[in-house]
Amino acid sequence: MKTAIDLFAGVGGLSLGFEQAGFNVIWANEFNKTIAEAYHKNHPHTTIDSRDIREIDINKELAKYIGSIDVIMGGPPCQGFSQKGKRIGLDDARNFMFRKFVEVVSTIKPKFFVLENVPNILTAANGYFKSQIIDSFEKLGYYIDVKVLKAENYGVPQIRRRAVFLGKLGAPMKYKIPDFCNDKTCVEDAISDLPPLLSGEGQDFVEYSCPAKTKYQEKMRNNSIGIWNHIATNHNKVALERLKYISLTSTKSDLPENHQTKSIYSGTWTRIDPKGFARTITTRFDTPASGQFTLPFQDRCLTVREAARLQSFPDTFIFYGNKTNQMLQVGNAVPPMLAEVIAQTILKNFD
Repeated sequence: MKTAIDLFAGVGGLSLGFEQAGFNVIWANEFNKTIAEAYHKNHPHTTIDSRDIREIDINKELAKYIGSIDVIMGGPPCQGFSQKGKRIGLDDARNFMFRKFVEVVSTIKPKFFVLENVPNILTAANGYFKSQIIDSFEKLGYYIDVKVLKAENYGVPQIRRRAVFLGKLGAPMKYKIPDFCNDKTCVEDAISDLPPLLSGEGQDFVEYSCPAKTKYQEKMRNNSIGIWNHIATNHNKVALERLKYISLTSTKSDLPENHQTKSIYSGTWTRIDPKGFARTITTRFDTPASGQFTLPFQDRCLTVREAARLQSFPDTFIFYGNKTNQMLQVGNAVPPMLAEVIAQTILKNFD
């Protein structure tokens, strides 16, 4: 079995995708202790270290993995590059955390590495970070492919872009990540089997109330006994009144004058298209003012489970902690189905 290490792991979307492809993720690092605990509960066979990676003596503490790891993967913090962030480039210390990733790769020398981030990492500071990352790994002997992947092209029911640096030690890769695969999945295909809820309703666990309606739902339900994390946000009176005015085709400018808002994010106070893809799931998918997160036919925003379905997390994957932390876990994750495609590409490139 091929082995992997996951850095800046979050709740483990990358790890899960690689596990689904047949990898054994041996060690992972996530400094948020609540999220690290959720990672541990969902990946019980992986050693999880919850220290800040800058506090770990890489050469000393990870020396036992030298020469025995096939893939090192991870997504260094991207807030400094994200569209909702300030994108201050060279003045944001978070943008340089990729150097710790390079240090781990330099020490362990895996056969492959996967560094993923938001697409803006390729253009920030006139391409400075892209050049730094490529130069750093080329000096270590890696041949690198860089590609922006579209999650919806790989069966994920969501518009989500991720920049991926994929490197192979010692030789170029014969097989590239495909541009697309699998059938397209719309929102309705992904979540129409989940029980409808009113604002504030729901339980942490319920049994399935109907059969799966699509192949995607069958896949998400595989080996699960029911539904966790399906609790609707308790919207306030003003929000509920405002939601009554929203149709599938309206925009926030169609709201009555007394309900006009200063929300600046794209898709605010609009409904998700059931026949299309969801917008990018962020860490605030519980509020209509943060984006297009309002259900097509229910006056509320997404539950954690609905957002997880749109991220391609199976129903057996449970999110822990308070709601804010659960939303961090879901919103910051790499869709497992996207990660699995990357893992399968790597497997094809083993000599």
